[in-house]
Amino acid sequence: MKFLLVFDFDYTVIDENSDTWIVKCAPQEKLPNKLRNSYQKGHWTEYMSRVFRYLGDSGVSEDEMKRTMTTIPFTTGMRDLLDFIGKNKDFFDCIIISDSNTVFIDWILRAANFHEVLDEVFTNPATFSGAGYLTVQNFHTHHCAKCPKNLCKRKVLEEFVDKKLRQGVKYEKIIYIGDGGNDLCPVTFLKKDDIAMPRQGYTLQKMITHMSQDLGPVQSSVLVWSSGIEILSHLKLLIKE
Repeated sequence: MKFLLVFDFDYTVIDENSDTWIVKCAPQEKLPNKLRNSYQKGHWTEYMSRVFRYLGDSGVSEDEMKRTMTTIPFTTGMRDLLDFIGKNKDFFDCIIISDSNTVFIDWILRAANFHEVLDEVFTNPATFSGAGYLTVQNFHTHHCAKCPKNLCKRKVLEEFVDKKLRQGVKYEKIIYIGDGGNDLCPVTFLKKDDIAMPRQGYTLQKMITHMSQDLGPVQSSVLVWSSGIEILSHLKLLIKE
């Protein structure tokens, strides 16, 4: 019996947006207006590329970025939750699907010693250039009209589940834990035995509520959470069953 836990990262595992937290490294901890106003909807990765270029031009080093990123707070109860999952890997496979980037997530998870809890992390690939600039690319291409052009989380989840099926792993349940608008698309992939866990008061919960009022409810159960402890309690019940 195996469960798949799928986590978003920003405002789910951590209690901040990792991409906006990095601005603490900028001169006077802010971006020039022209740069800040250059964001276009659906093109976040391109915007962050410009932010990273500005930080590089401002002489912000990799070490400085890493120091800043590893001070980011985890969401209440998430450390306990990840700790529990790490001790119960016989029951749980655990992945992250995030619109952040590989460098930030790796730094944050390693600093907290949680990198081994995750089976895979799906996010925008990032690397430091020879000149010391952080560069980021789109995770993949897709044809989903609902998602930003760099990442359709549903496509990632579908492909992961298919891959595991080919390896002989069929999950008892998929539990999707997230907060944002881009988490709705993968939630619509869930079936009736699965569980969608939107964070209380955040966009995903509002969208799911809106869908059920429009008589187009999601197929899965929906359990709202506000701390990792509530998710942990539910996982304990699942493995007792």
